[in-house]
Amino acid sequence: MLSNVPVSFDLLQFRRTAEEDLDFVLTTERHPDHAPFIISWTPDQHREAIYGSDKLHLLIETPDGRPVGYLILAGLTSPNRCIELVRITIADQGRGYGKASIRFVQNYAFKDLKAHRLWLDVKEHNARAKHLYESSGFKTEGMLRECIRTNGRYESLIVMSMLEREYIYFL
Repeated sequence: MLSNVPVSFDLLQFRRTAEEDLDFVLTTERHPDHAPFIISWTPDQHREAIYGSDKLHLLIETPDGRPVGYLILAGLTSPNRCIELVRITIADQGRGYGKASIRFVQNYAFKDLKAHRLWLDVKEHNARAKHLYESSGFKTEGMLRECIRTNGRYESLIVMSMLEREYIYFL
């Protein structure tokens, strides 16, 4: 597992999220630019991901320690070796941090965690994220039609994944 010491990857650092990072996480998650694309969590849900054994909650930072986003992985103890990218939220967009973070997640999931499958879901209307995932080698598996209710209306989720052999080929 990832230690508390930051891991550098593609000019970014990734470290376990700490309790004192929750203000940044919640502010980023609830920002008007991000809120339409995220199913918001309570502070307790984030704490569960920070301290739980099946999840990994990571802060994404620049080399000087400035937070630029966070991500959450789940399924770390799955006997099926299926890891879910639950969330990736970049506060400082348009600088390549999202793409670098996806590469980190792929590398960590397939090389360190020995995952067979890395998957995620993305809101149907989140074109920017879908493009990032597709350009990173994720394949669309299907749609969960109108499966979540947000502000009185139903939204659909697109399920995307990458298999270990596709990651090796994609490199």
